Order: sequence, then structure tokens, then C-alpha cells
Amino acid sequence: MSLRLKPEYARELLQQAQKAAPTGTALELLLEESSSELTRFANNAIHQHMADASLTLSLRAQIEGRTARATSHRNDATGIADLVARTLSLTRSQAQDAELLPMAAPAAIEPVSRWDDATAALTPAQRADAVAGMVEVARKEGLTAAGICSSQHDATAIVNTNGVEDFYRSTGAQFSVTMLRGLSSGWAKGGSVRWSDLDPVAGARIAAAKALASVNPTEVPAGRYTVILEPAAVLDLLGFVMWDFSARQILEQSSFLSGRMGQKLFGDNVTITDNCRDPLQTGAPFDGEGVPRQRVVLVENGWVRNLVYSRQSAAEWKRRHPEDPAPAPTGHGLPLPNPYGEFPLNVVFAGGDVPVERMIGETERGILVTRLWYIREVDPYQKILTGMTRDGTFLIENGKLAHGVRNFRFNQNMIELLNSIEAMSPSVRASGEESFDMVVPALKVRGFNFTEVTKF
Repeated sequence: MSLRLKPEYARELLQQAQKAAPTGTALELLLEESSSELTRFANNAIHQHMADASLTLSLRAQIEGRTARATSHRNDATGIADLVARTLSLTRSQAQDAELLPMAAPAAIEPVSRWDDATAALTPAQRADAVAGMVEVARKEGLTAAGICSSQHDATAIVNTNGVEDFYRSTGAQFSVTMLRGLSSGWAKGGSVRWSDLDPVAGARIAAAKALASVNPTEVPAGRYTVILEPAAVLDLLGFVMWDFSARQILEQSSFLSGRMGQKLFGDNVTITDNCRDPLQTGAPFDGEGVPRQRVVLVENGWVRNLVYSRQSAAEWKRRHPEDPAPAPTGHGLPLPNPYGEFPLNVVFAGGDVPVERMIGETERGILVTRLWYIREVDPYQKILTGMTRDGTFLIENGKLAHGVRNFRFNQNMIELLNSIEAMSPSVRASGEESFDMVVPALKVRGFNFTEVTKF
């Protein structure tokens, strides 16, 4: 399905909204058009095709220091008039916000190209062919496969009465496959802007190999082990750390970095940036107000260097800390109004040059972890997380995978983990289940704390 949203269409809808509002009302219109398709399979057969298309209009108004937002899926004249009326009514009912800034002003934005015609045109038959390839791998190995293949194309536009006119469109595709036999399982997942970057059959072979290697898993005592965390496990843990690099969370003293800014908190080998222009990243080059998204060095060789700022948090930081150099908005704000402020969403963890196979070969005794799930925060300030291993957990002995083991519950301090990295693979774009996609390496970490063995 082709997208209707174009820059000139967004401008036209804003003009319609302006005509329906009192003269001079400050308005911001966020338009998001999405077309997504999904094929699900289980028990070695497709059981569902889904398709969804939507155009969402989200209008924000500012009146006398008040602001509010209303949303609609109607883009006809009556629908827009109703959206304007609801937005104005909501705005007038709000309390005045002394910290509210005027609408964002236009700024030059370096464009990014993340559109692929072939991915946008991907058909159910092509996704079914990919599923057939994965199921064939399962049947040859006597396994049962389940998972998804999906594709989508999206467009986003932000226009406001202060002259902002930002537009972005992108494509994306993803597959996930789980192979099962009895109590053992293996898993693989991939995502990219281009369907042609993905190899679902190769992913199925990885998942099948893990499921076969972990048949009849053995119980290994809980305790502290050297672990090799594959990229999916790394990103699902790291996601709980990255939210705290928000200036809003520091201002509200809810970040574990409160009182620790500028300190060397992690190991020398830890450097993390937020960079929406990294070739493996996705996402718009502007934020929820249309501010250009900047590359931000968050951690450099273990030192906590910077935060990300929305326009509001940058202004508030300047008010509270007049003695400090005034921070500039970094283009990471979420659409207003919101209680969260801003977040880094294009995380790039600089990797090393040690492939996972070499990590295993250089490990006398340890645990290989494919992925994690049910991760929850135990201590927000010490960044202690708990969760479980899943879909491929193996004992390493004398440089080789010895056998599959029953899954563990872990209880791990992330500051300690990021000080205990012995080796890193090259970074790759990885997809998990508990956090957003990131560019991360596999990590070999000493002293990972497993607290309990599960029954499967």
C-alpha cells in the first residue's frame, strides 16, 4: 500500500487547522502514516496474515501558557474541525505552565535515507516463502518452528505555525524464529531497513542448532560465572541503563547517574554514543518537536560524558544551574506534553574485534547466553536487574560448548557488569524482546551473578 503523506499534504492540513482555530493560535501538527504487514507461523505452519494501515493526526495547541494535544484518524474537513475544537478545549482546561516554551523554530536538518522500494512492496507470498524456508530447516531436524515475518513503511511529518516543516519516511522488515524440541529451544531474530539485508533461513539454522545442542539440558549450580552474552542479551540489559541518560531524569533525581555525572563509572573499553546517522541505525533525524537530532557521546572510555536534552530540559537545566555552560537541545525530545522528557533511541555501543567463537575458545569455564527475558529493575540507583535466560543457554568447558543447561535467574548490577568486560565482538544491529533495537557487540563478562536455576 502506498503512503499518502507528503510534506505538502502536511502543510495543507495545518492550514486547514489554522482556519478552524482563532487567528494567531500557535499550533503543531504531528502526522504519522503507517502501513504494516505481518505473517505468523507456529507448529511448522502459517496461521495468520495481518495487514494494517493508518493515518494519525495529532494536534497540539498553545494558548496563554497552556498546552494540550488531541489525536484523530479523520483527515476530512469535518474531522479536522472536530480535532481543532477538542484540542482547544483541552488546552484551555489545563493549568498554566510557567516553563512552557514557544513552538520550536525551523532548523536545518541533515537528511537520512532509510527507504527501500523492495521492502515497501514486500508481498504476503514473499513472507510466506521466507517462512517456508525456515520451516524446512525445522522439519529436516525434527524440530517445531514458530515466529513471525513482518514488513512496514512509515512516514512522519511535523509542521507548526512557527515555520517548522520536517518530513521523514522509512521502511523496515523483521523476522523472529524459535525452534523447539521437548524442553529445549533455540532462537534468532533480525531486523533492518531492507528486507534484502535479512537471511531468515540462516537465522533458522542458528536457532535449530541451539535447540539441538540443548536437548536434555543439565542443571548447573547457580553462582558467579564468566558469561558470553550474545548481542540480543546485551541490548535487552543495556536498554534499562540508557533511559537514565535523560536530562529530565537527572533533574528529577530519578536516574542512577544523579550525582555521578562526569565520573568514570564503567570500564575503559566502554564507549556508547547516540547516533541516528549510524549506517546500522533507524529513525527520524528530528525529535518530537522537529528539533534536529544530534550525535551525542554518552560514555567515553568509561567516563559518563553527556546526557540528551529536549528543549524544555535544556532550558530548565540552565535555570537550575546558571553556573554551568548552558546545554543545547540534542533533538531527543518526545512529543509534548509528556512526563518523560527525552531518551536516547539510537544507541551505538562501540565493539571490539573478538568473535564469539574465539571468546568461547578462550574460556575455561563459563556460560553462553543467547537471550534474556522478564527483565525487571530491583534497585534503580545501583542499576541492579533481575531476569531469566532463555532459548539457548550453554555450559562452556575447556574452550568448547559442553552441553545445554537449565535456565538461570540472574540478579546483576549493571555498573559492575560494565566494569567487568573482558572481550567484545564487532558491533552489529541486534533485535531483542525487552528493549528497542541497538547496535551492540557480544560481550564476555566475568562474575555474572546467577542466583537460581529454573526447572526447564
